[in-house]
Amino acid sequence: MEPYRTRPADHPQRQQPRRPARGGPAAAGVPAQGGGRPRPLPVRRGRLPRPRLTGLGGGLFACASMLLVAGLAWLLFGGSLFVYGLLFVPVASATALWVRPADLVTAPISAPIAFAAGVWPISGDSGGFGAQVMGVVSALSLHAGWLYAGTLAAALIAVVRKAVLMGRQRVPRRAG
Repeated sequence: MEPYRTRPADHPQRQQPRRPARGGPAAAGVPAQGGGRPRPLPVRRGRLPRPRLTGLGGGLFACASMLLVAGLAWLLFGGSLFVYGLLFVPVASATALWVRPADLVTAPISAPIAFAAGVWPISGDSGGFGAQVMGVVSALSLHAGWLYAGTLAAALIAVVRKAVLMGRQRVPRRAG
């Protein structure tokens, strides 16, 4: 998430014009003269939330999500690495969509780290540390297709988002 600001940001293109409230002061969230409670602001429905994760936050989100996916795959599907890999692609894509524009480069980097972090609990036996490491290496090598697919999805989303951002920055320069 973005850190709190001490000053308001100067983004004239993002500021919405203020409209007068309908229905008097109570509609604007101002208490009425009699001391009544203000009405809550209306909520826009139909849009997905747009969280802004930092690079570290995106990596932690991806790792935590993949650990959760690994737990679900272990409980519901007996530790199926196919299901785990299948669910890795949307998690990597969501990470690339929700990271801040300044940290877009971290999305394709954190995706394989999250895959490895989540595959560790479901990959091997409980025969000791060496057996666990060999299980992780085997799972990473045998399911590299899912690893590449999720990383490629995250990289493509990051590249497209960066291109769109660069295009938006270039348009006002031409008009002015």
